[in-house]
Amino acid sequence: MSAEVNPLTVVTPRARRRKLVGLIMEVIATAAAILAVVVLLIVVVSVARKGLPALNADFFTKNPVPFGQTGGGIKNAIIGTIIMTGMATLIAVPVGVLIAIFNTEFATPAIAEMVRLVLNVLAGVPTIVIGIFIFGLLVVGNGQSAIAASVGLSIVMVPLIARATEEVLLLVPASLREAGMALGATRARTVITVILPTAVGGIVTATIVAVARAAGETAPLLFTSSIFANTVVTDVHQAMASIPLTIFVDSESPSVADQQTAWAAALVLMAGVLIMGIIGRALSLRTRRQIERAR
Repeated sequence: MSAEVNPLTVVTPRARRRKLVGLIMEVIATAAAILAVVVLLIVVVSVARKGLPALNADFFTKNPVPFGQTGGGIKNAIIGTIIMTGMATLIAVPVGVLIAIFNTEFATPAIAEMVRLVLNVLAGVPTIVIGIFIFGLLVVGNGQSAIAASVGLSIVMVPLIARATEEVLLLVPASLREAGMALGATRARTVITVILPTAVGGIVTATIVAVARAAGETAPLLFTSSIFANTVVTDVHQAMASIPLTIFVDSESPSVADQQTAWAAALVLMAGVLIMGIIGRALSLRTRRQIERAR
């Protein structure tokens, strides 16, 4: 008696072709991932090589010196970046979180989808367009100020915070919502006392990622806070220096000292963004594990 042939073990030309195509795509995807890592390493090493020689205590504690002189630092730019980014965060976080809560808890599917589309479009708008918009809205007739710059940066941050927070809220088990309302709490109270505490790690993660993005933006600041003094300014009604603009201005200077300052400022900004990105990623993984355990 001839043994029956198992169709699952038969290797046909079509199966061999599909396996080959799958292997080729896997190799291409792996090569693309390695290429991305290599490009990042090249950028980091290049900026570090040119920026490290200019890093010292004076770089962080002193203001810029007049053109042609050596020494000085970017103290005013560091403080200005912290102030403007902090103000933008205070504006963007409540707005972004409330949009995410509305989308996940109160909006109908059609409205929620429309809001997501608007957020995606806003996230894709070139930041220079946002800068022009804020220039016409707040700067014309009032002058440049840290407030105008913060509003521009907050527009960049809102869609990032809203979309990331929405994804985290959708991960919260429906059983927690049902348990809260079964105890007699309203939907709003359930969101405040049950849902938000569960998703607070994800909200923090979204905020860190958005801050990292806003801290490196230059285009909105060109129209809102680019005419500043080389001193520390804490009045939010005046223009302030910032690290991105310092890099932009010093990199075009004919002075070698200014160009090295630009490289060092770029290294500081890049290191800050990388650190915040790593922290945000770690918190995101931690939040996902906590939510999975709650399921």
